[in-house]
Amino acid sequence: MENRHRARASDIEREHTVERLTSAYVEGRIDLDEYERRVGSALRAVLVGELDDLTADLPAPSPTPPRAAPVSESRWDHADEWRWWLGIAVLLTGVWAAVSLANGALVPYWPLVPLGIWAAVLLASIIWPEGGEPL
Repeated sequence: MENRHRARASDIEREHTVERLTSAYVEGRIDLDEYERRVGSALRAVLVGELDDLTADLPAPSPTPPRAAPVSESRWDHADEWRWWLGIAVLLTGVWAAVSLANGALVPYWPLVPLGIWAAVLLASIIWPEGGEPL
């Protein structure tokens, strides 16, 4: 323990001390003047013992709570893909309608083929995600 107090402090150890002091200030354990004085001392500290003395009267930091698992981006990727599909469906249907009006009669709904294939691929990517098991 004595060797630790006489060891030279690193920048990371100074930063951790400043973070603990900031937490103590936010929690109301020290006032602004004391916070500024201690932070200044922490930034000028040469030895680890000096840093330890600055936080000796503060409770040990509480362990950080576990973070929730991040929400999968794949849901939003699929939504974007379906928006693109819908946009192209509207465009192709507009072209089909223009051709039908120009001919004076309804032509077979040819956009069904590319849109159907694209929709099948999108559904397959949802059912069998890349590198994973089926949903």
